[in-house]
Amino acid sequence: MSGSRHASRSLIAVGLAALLSGCAVYDWVMPAKKAPLETYTASLSGRSAWNIRVDSIKFPLNVAVAGDRIVVADSDGVLQALNAADGKQLWRGELKGKLSAAVGSDGRYAAAVSADNELVAFDAGKKLWSKQLTTPVKTAPLVAGERVFVLTVDRQVLAYDAIDGRKLWELRRPGEPLTLNQAGVINAYKDTLVVGQGPRLAGVDPLSGQLRWEASVANPRGTNEVERLADLVAPLARSGEMLCARAFQVAVGCINAERGTAIWSRNNAGQVGVSADGDLLVGADVSDRITAWKTANGDVAWSADQLQGRKLGAPLLTGKVAVFGDGEGYVHFLSRETGKTQLRLETDGSAVVAAPQAVAGLIVVVTAKGGVFGFKLN
Repeated sequence: MSGSRHASRSLIAVGLAALLSGCAVYDWVMPAKKAPLETYTASLSGRSAWNIRVDSIKFPLNVAVAGDRIVVADSDGVLQALNAADGKQLWRGELKGKLSAAVGSDGRYAAAVSADNELVAFDAGKKLWSKQLTTPVKTAPLVAGERVFVLTVDRQVLAYDAIDGRKLWELRRPGEPLTLNQAGVINAYKDTLVVGQGPRLAGVDPLSGQLRWEASVANPRGTNEVERLADLVAPLARSGEMLCARAFQVAVGCINAERGTAIWSRNNAGQVGVSADGDLLVGADVSDRITAWKTANGDVAWSADQLQGRKLGAPLLTGKVAVFGDGEGYVHFLSRETGKTQLRLETDGSAVVAAPQAVAGLIVVVTAKGGVFGFKLN
């Protein structure tokens, strides 16, 4: 599939199409007018326990969590492992050049893809090997079981030995007419590799690359390829045996990973991933209206519209709060039970660019200017 067939997430007015870096760019929903910051009565307190600065983030960043450490990367190709409790650097690695996808890590091994489409692996910050890829990558590699798994923009899956870079297998399947030029879904569930291919989640044997099961998150409809575009977008959410994802501009749905079967799907036009914790799933649609669904059956638990038009990123559902970062660097803490705002904290005024992560008793947030913040709720 040529690069001209890949769709980007960039927002374009209804009915228009444009070309950007050889990729077809489409959108069918106008964003909502930005809501002003609401006045609220704080029912939580919180503060920044630490913050550091890396270079700016101009690619789809994944913050890798391994135990009590996180691994981040910046646009200049620098990877860092940080102690999540205090932000102190544990190791540092560097690519030569800009990044297009990062970062995947199990805490020791780490992998990223350069803007020149080179897959590079590290061991505690020391470069181990690199491989030139033939298809662009926008999704952070997955590092697990001393293997590096790569999902390309046309949704083929490649597996490499983390230690020496040997290519172990590749999974190529009939492609979708259009795919998104943004981060897709690649995760692990027990001993199964889970990848998003079009509107489907596929369970793959990580040792052989053989397909174990496949289940649809959405059933797109439309009269042309653009209207039927329903790629799954990162991040994937997990709640026990349930894996839940967003199909771009179409729906949110959950599958049972043990059986490899679809459980429910609900129409919801959005562009960023979802988060689950216990029996609830949360996500924001293209207008930044937030919905919480019951994970078991897809029933709506609550919805909230106080953050409409604020360019919300992927959420974090943890403990008693749902956490959303916005396009101005504010971090909003909403009640898990009602969706009402409980607390709002500031970063550096630039957009929150990765899904917040809960680690070491803190909530870690990264911004476009390269601010990495560890927030503590009291």
